Amino acid sequence: MASILRSPQALQLTLALIKPDAVAHPLILEAVHQQILSNKFLIVRMRELLWRKEDCQKFYQEHEDSVVSASREIAAFFPDFSEQRWYEEEEPQLRCGPVCYSPEGGVHYVAGTGDLGPA
Repeated sequence: MASILRSPQALQLTLALIKPDAVAHPLILEAVHQQILSNKFLIVRMRELLWRKEDCQKFYQEHEDSVVSASREIAAFFPDFSEQRWYEEEEPQLRCGPVCYSPEGGVHYVAGTGDLGPA
């Protein structure tokens, strides 16, 4: 497992959603996953979720392209995730690296900690 040395530039959180038609095809899903990794994005949380049509409609109805809506959307998908704690504790470590990717956990973690990501 190779480690990546990160830049001192501050990281930003981005929520990426992979829609059902891509998830339904393992080769497409793997290609999307590899594209994320090859563009040097760090995956800090990952979750598979099955939503009802009503949930999707509500999510997209409230969607705005802003930092506030991104925070709200991240909270909807990861209710135990503290964005403030991430920026205070995890982001500086991930930014300064080196970091490794755990295929088992599907997330990046700080090299040398042995931590395969959040539980």
